[in-house]
Amino acid sequence: MEKKLKVLLAEDDTNLGSLLKEYLIAKKYDAELFSDGEKALEGYSKNKYDLCIFDVMMPKMDGFTLAKEIRKVDQHIPIIFLTAKTLKDDLIEGFQSGADDYLTKPFSMDELMLRIQAIMRRVGDKKFDNEKTNFVLGGYSFNAQKQVLSFNGEDKKLTTKESELLRLLCINQNHLLDRNDALNEVWADDNYFNARSMDVYITKLRKHLKQDDRIQIINIHGKGFKLLIDE
Repeated sequence: MEKKLKVLLAEDDTNLGSLLKEYLIAKKYDAELFSDGEKALEGYSKNKYDLCIFDVMMPKMDGFTLAKEIRKVDQHIPIIFLTAKTLKDDLIEGFQSGADDYLTKPFSMDELMLRIQAIMRRVGDKKFDNEKTNFVLGGYSFNAQKQVLSFNGEDKKLTTKESELLRLLCINQNHLLDRNDALNEVWADDNYFNARSMDVYITKLRKHLKQDDRIQIINIHGKGFKLLIDE
């Protein structure tokens, strides 16, 4: 019998929360609903989940803070934010706090399901079957399947998106990685919100690689990125 994916759902709107929970259960997910961020964090500490769906504006603890708390102990569990906000700063804060995706209310249940399916495909163990997964970048070594970046004997565990994006940069080393191609490969959609997310992740990768000054990730305006290594 196939294991059901377990979803941690945090939504203070009782009607929407119940509707989301019923929909996920109907789609064969095991969903648990909490009415605020504090209760959701307590629930997370007691159980193991495969996916998180958080409303941003909640009492006691908002979705951004909740995501940051969870990211302290789990860098890889997928997190989707639900919000009525569309301000640029809010989107950037969401991605910086660890979001994998972002849905603006009102949204359709079908759209939510497509986002969930795309995320779960990306984090699946079979993602890297029959593909190159080991790379050398100057003084670094990178195992994309294990999501580990190593330098001078020290290992850093990357998030799924960091690993997927770095892998694409490595494959295209010294050549242009087209912005839209990267968005469609890693985020499955090249919309504005995902483009902002990718910019955040590029900044994170630059920080991860800063110990070797021969390595650069440069922005080609309006086109994409290049991973340059001065051998």
